[in-house]
Order: sequence, then structure tokens, then C-alpha cells
Amino acid sequence: MIDITLANFQSELIEASSVRPVLLDIWAEWCGPCKQLGPVLEKLEVDYAGRFTLAKLDADKVPQISQQLSQMFGVRSIPFCVMFVDGQPVDGFVGAQPEATIRTFLDKHVPSADEAEAAAEEEEAQDALAEGDTDTALEKLQHAVATDPANDDARFDYIKLLLQLGRTDDAKVAFAPVIAKAPGVRRLDALQRWMHAIDSVAEGTDPAAAAAGFDAGIAANKRDFDARFGKAQALMAAGQWTAAMDELLEILMRDKSWNDELARKTYIAILEIIEPPKVKVADGQIPPTDPTVATYRRRLSSVVLS
Repeated sequence: MIDITLANFQSELIEASSVRPVLLDIWAEWCGPCKQLGPVLEKLEVDYAGRFTLAKLDADKVPQISQQLSQMFGVRSIPFCVMFVDGQPVDGFVGAQPEATIRTFLDKHVPSADEAEAAAEEEEAQDALAEGDTDTALEKLQHAVATDPANDDARFDYIKLLLQLGRTDDAKVAFAPVIAKAPGVRRLDALQRWMHAIDSVAEGTDPAAAAAGFDAGIAANKRDFDARFGKAQALMAAGQWTAAMDELLEILMRDKSWNDELARKTYIAILEIIEPPKVKVADGQIPPTDPTVATYRRRLSSVVLS
């Protein structure tokens, strides 16, 4: 539990709620219901084991903030609790509500225990990958997916790592539960296109050699888009991402809408695959942009908008 003041309002409430939800309890010393509600909220913060942060704001000591929030929600009495998520006040309740009612409120905005555990596992997996420990990363990601099957980010990272390790069959098994929704989720769609690219190369054939096999057809006809796309897929299977995007750009420069924009969609899929995890930075700083991803995003924009 933390006390909110004008000095720490930005860091402890606005910025902190981007890490985990923050429940702000607006109270006053003279308020009887506030004193009833306070211990209930403190108990729930312990019960939820770090899945949300309880913050308290004395309405008499910091009227600037309490009045602004009261006007925003149309509330004129205290205790008044406001839930902050990603830097924004998203919901609230008034009065000394029963514990069960508050739990129902919290469960709308606070990740479940499984969701929180999976998110922690995923973060630990990224740390392991940064240290080159793929075995630990794979174990953490597998557990994250098993704990919270709805966590598409963990599933993306797990399947991506399996494909990078050449475990295509295992990747397909892990992908099967989300195959129906993949077309509507960009990162999952990217994985599906990657697996299709791998499948496009005949079993036992070196992907780089398969890519070179399309060169004669392209040399004979620069508008042989099927050959260019086949080469791009083989390059994807070989993990030669920039070369694959270069080939797709050749299609886009000649025909942006070819085959229902297949080249553009595949290009975007590659950008999703190669974009590295966001680097942790200090509050207020902007994470650095990967130079390769930034360059190829600009190239795509210049071609599509030309």
C-alpha cells in the first residue's frame, strides 16, 4: 500500500498502473465508512498477492486530485475507489462495499493468478533467452502456455522458439489450439505463414538451395511473381529474413495487390517474427527501435504509398 501525494502521483499511480493495476482509495480521516472500507481493501491487496497495488489518497490533503476524479466520475461522496490501468482511470465504486462485491470488481480488471503466473514465466523466459539459455526459456514458455492458454504473447514466443530450434512438429502441436483465430491475430497469423513457408520446402531439401532453384525463372521473367514468392518462402524457411523481404518488395513494386496482397501480408508477418522483445528501460524513456525492423518498415511504407 502506498500513499498518493502531488509529488508521487505521476510515478506511483499513473506510471505504476502501466505495470500492474492500481486501486486508488480516496478517503478522509473524518469519514466513518472510509475506516470500514480501508481494512477490507488492505486484506484484499494481500489476498491478491501483488496482482494489484492499493494506493490511498487523503481527500483533505490532496483535494486537487480527489476533486478532479470526483468530477470525472460524477461522484460527490467518499469513500470513492478508482481503478487505474495503463495510466488511465477505467472504473470505480463508491461506499464501503462488502468484500465479495469488491472481489467481483477487482476480477474485472486484475489478472487472474494463472494469468499473472504466466506473465511472470514469460518475462523470465525472455531473460533466459537474453542470456542464451534456450532450454530454460523453452521450459518457462511451455509452462506459461499451459498455465494460461489464452496468453497469445507467451504462445507466440513459445512457438517462435520451437521453430527457431527446428522443432516444427512440436510447433504445430502448440499452434493447433489457436489455429481458428490465427487469421484475426497478427502475431499468430505470422507464425502460420512461417510454418506454411517451412512446409513449402520439400522434406530433406536445404531451404537455401530451394530458394536458389527459383532464380532461373525470375531471371527469365521478372514478373514471375509465383517464382518470386516461392523463393521468398524458401528464404523464410532458411531464416534469411531480410532476403525474403527483399524478394517480396520486388513483387510489391510491380503489383501491390498481387494474389490478394499476399506479398504485403507475408512481409508484415516477417516483421512480426523478427521484431525483438521490448528492452526494459527506465520510466519515461522510450525503448530503442531495432534498426533492421525500422528500415524495412520504412521500405514497405515507401512502396505501398508510392
